[in-house]
Amino acid sequence: MENLIGSDDDNAEYEGDGESEEGNQEYEEDDESQESDPNFEEYDESENSDPEYEEDERQIEDEDHMDDIMDVDNNIQDVDVDMGDFTLNVESDVEGSCINVVHGHEPEDMEVINNEEFESLDEGSDQDRERRAIIKNLRKEKRCSLGAVHKQYFSVGDKFNSKNELKEACRGVVPVTNKGQVGSQATTSKRKGKKLKTQKTLNQTHTCLQTRKLRACTASLISKKIFNQVEANPDIPLRAIQDHFQKTYQVGVTMDKVFRAKDKARKHITGDYTKQYELLRDYVLELEATNPDTTVKIDVCSEPNPDSPTRQFRRIYVCLGPLKKGFKTCLRDLLGFDGAFMKGPFPGQVLSAVGLDSNNGIYPLAYGIFESENTESWKWFLDNLGDDLDLGRNSNFTFISDRQKQIVPNVEHRYCIRHIHDNMRKRWRQTEYRDHLWRCASATTIPEFEHLMKEFSQYDKACEWLKQIPPKHWARSHFSGRAVSDVMISNMCEVFNGKIKKGRDKPVIGCLAFIREYLMKRICNVMKEMKKAKGPLTSTATDILAARKAVASQYIARWNGGDKYQVTGALQDQHVVDVRNKTCTCRKWELIGIPCRHAIATLNEMSKDPEAELDIYKWVHKVYFLETWKKAYYFKVDPIKGRSMWPKSECPTKLIPPPHRTQVGRPKKKRRQSEGERLSKKHKASQGDGVNAAQEGGSQKPTNDGVQKLSRKHISVTCSKCKNKGHNSRTCKGQGGNQSKK
Repeated sequence: MENLIGSDDDNAEYEGDGESEEGNQEYEEDDESQESDPNFEEYDESENSDPEYEEDERQIEDEDHMDDIMDVDNNIQDVDVDMGDFTLNVESDVEGSCINVVHGHEPEDMEVINNEEFESLDEGSDQDRERRAIIKNLRKEKRCSLGAVHKQYFSVGDKFNSKNELKEACRGVVPVTNKGQVGSQATTSKRKGKKLKTQKTLNQTHTCLQTRKLRACTASLISKKIFNQVEANPDIPLRAIQDHFQKTYQVGVTMDKVFRAKDKARKHITGDYTKQYELLRDYVLELEATNPDTTVKIDVCSEPNPDSPTRQFRRIYVCLGPLKKGFKTCLRDLLGFDGAFMKGPFPGQVLSAVGLDSNNGIYPLAYGIFESENTESWKWFLDNLGDDLDLGRNSNFTFISDRQKQIVPNVEHRYCIRHIHDNMRKRWRQTEYRDHLWRCASATTIPEFEHLMKEFSQYDKACEWLKQIPPKHWARSHFSGRAVSDVMISNMCEVFNGKIKKGRDKPVIGCLAFIREYLMKRICNVMKEMKKAKGPLTSTATDILAARKAVASQYIARWNGGDKYQVTGALQDQHVVDVRNKTCTCRKWELIGIPCRHAIATLNEMSKDPEAELDIYKWVHKVYFLETWKKAYYFKVDPIKGRSMWPKSECPTKLIPPPHRTQVGRPKKKRRQSEGERLSKKHKASQGDGVNAAQEGGSQKPTNDGVQKLSRKHISVTCSKCKNKGHNSRTCKGQGGNQSKK
């Protein structure tokens, strides 16, 4: 399990490249595109290229283009939770109630030929004549795609599940080649008083050449055949479906048809986006029944006609009872807030409130689906959260977010330093501004902060712009210690948004079910990590304490005869430790609740007294104890039953989806990068190109923002065809040997 690992070294590097395991944080920007649509996949018509549209968000995870601002001391990450089998564990009727065909089961309204009823008919009756006319029509000659005439015989007793299945069998939608033998059975029938011997046959052998082009092989048919494949692997490539269908059924299908077939199958799997809003109240009743003390509230748009039978959905708030109880036992009143865009046909936002547990891992508390991220929606979200946490009477909470969510009074607000840096970088892009901003924000004492701000004043306009933001919202020197954390970046929300990104393109119930199942699985994974912890503290706290112990031996503590010690180190590092109040003038002990290097040096000096019985763990805040960590995850998120067993809501009105707004142009799936991310990516690319340019004899020239760009001057081009230098593949004339233009 990867967690927030604190470092005592103030001069530690804070530039991160974002390389980690799958559970690494992902930074979701506020300006992420709302035009994303999961029902659109791009394909390449070229035969030599891969037509499958690979989602750009997956590529973003593999690229090291994280922002320059990285809080290494608080590198919040989460346990790995595999949600790939989500669709396998959720019944199809839960995800989509509009699906009429349930694979492997007989539908209720199945049309079946009643053979016994036909056999009991009297000869010469009207029904008997009608039956014979139907069978005669079925035995008419049929022409295949090549024009050859074939007969397809059907005998009385053959059963079909539906009328459509009978039609497909009669028309031969998918030809079967040499899979069966001619079978016959002698029977007798009467015709004009004479007994005749007839042959009941089912001929599956075709004598004509097999064709791979068949117009009757429609996208609807292909979607039924690949239903199980798409259900098991929603990201299966289009080329794989095309090859599988061609080898299995000997039918060639175009890539466009495969794309439409996969889209149909995926719609059946994920469910109907509109229909699920009608079932939302039933889902809420089931969720509240299986998870006691759960708070779920639905808000609808105002309806001018009170007698209207429908209400338009606006937003929903969910706070699971087990998570609510577990968060209160975490003993850390810190919450981060952020939102992420929905990717379905109905625009919206997934807003979330995420805290930190005893191991500095994320602890999701509340979430919901809202119409947009605005002041009204955040106010409604925080009002409901305040009722669950008694925020009106408890003012010890600390919120961290961007600068847009300043709604709840009587709480300590922290602004994400990365958002501040992004706003600053729009006007001042040089790295000097970033470095000064980070040094000012990470200073833990007010004198050090004022000294660094004085140095920053040489950049007049940038310093004046930064002074407009009160330092109590973004500087560690002005933070209080009630949150037991000095985190300055709201990356706990970014980690959570990255974990649920595959659920944000599902319908409303599918999205909520995906988040609930992720939370349920995450608790199991955290419990596995708890078993690996060996000490009385959590694994993260143990690492932080061990790192501070290693450097504490370089300090000398002198007692004043009372409760205070003077601790002196190298480079005029001298502070005062108050053992009675458990504070140090460096404020690191006060901010995170773990003894700093000066406090540990003091404890080493106090241990020289033979009468003193000191336990270093007693000086650590109890939020970091293993027992506290276990109590937070003692409460489990319970699973829910299938849709057929949900309680029915007695609400007289029916929920309808929010207004659908079709975006102009091609739907976008790639996340919009911030200005800082784009410049950081260019900077890293230019550094790599600079090395190559030095090897090839190229040169670099600086830009206005200090980024070194590669110049193409004096660089020789290599042809990809003949491998000679001096020309490219377009101007290649088949030169042989080691030739090059000069």
